[in-house]
Amino acid sequence: MSKLQIVRIAGDREVNGYVISCARSGEAVVIDPVEPVDKVLPQLEGKQLAWIVATHGHPGHLAGKDQLQAACGGVTAMHVADAKNYLRSAERYLVDQDVLPFGDFELHVLHTPGHTSGSLCFQVANHIFTGDTLLAGGLGKQTPGADLRRQLYSILRAVAPLPPATAIYPGHGPVTSLERELAQSPVFRGLGQG
Repeated sequence: MSKLQIVRIAGDREVNGYVISCARSGEAVVIDPVEPVDKVLPQLEGKQLAWIVATHGHPGHLAGKDQLQAACGGVTAMHVADAKNYLRSAERYLVDQDVLPFGDFELHVLHTPGHTSGSLCFQVANHIFTGDTLLAGGLGKQTPGADLRRQLYSILRAVAPLPPATAIYPGHGPVTSLERELAQSPVFRGLGQG
């Protein structure tokens, strides 16, 4: 069985970017291409970049997209709602339940509107990349255009039902687990899950 490799990159504005790759094939995905891109590029040495995806359209979460693609290739992808709202572009617009293959793995797309109307989470094996939909101990900063009710519903529908051992990789702050968040986060207490 092939091994999944995950590297967290601390970008500008305290945004987490991630490089995930298949150890066997060397195919990789960048989730939230942060700046400076010079922090991302060393993690892609010897790998083939298949996808560059954004959890949402806020600037820090895709600031390095064009520069990264120019250096490494890869198909850029995000939800069309955030592309329109934030005047962003991508080569592919993702919808709920899309599947993006890379090596021996598949990245499953979960549309989780609320933080932005086009917010996405990405799941591979027992790992979920939540952007600002869900952070360790809370939610991403509520900005104009955010819909808290919709965000909480998205968490309840897409994240809460996952196995408790699922690792959560947020857009800001430390990596956590669903088990820990169910037990400790006020988000899940508010949803009657904790």
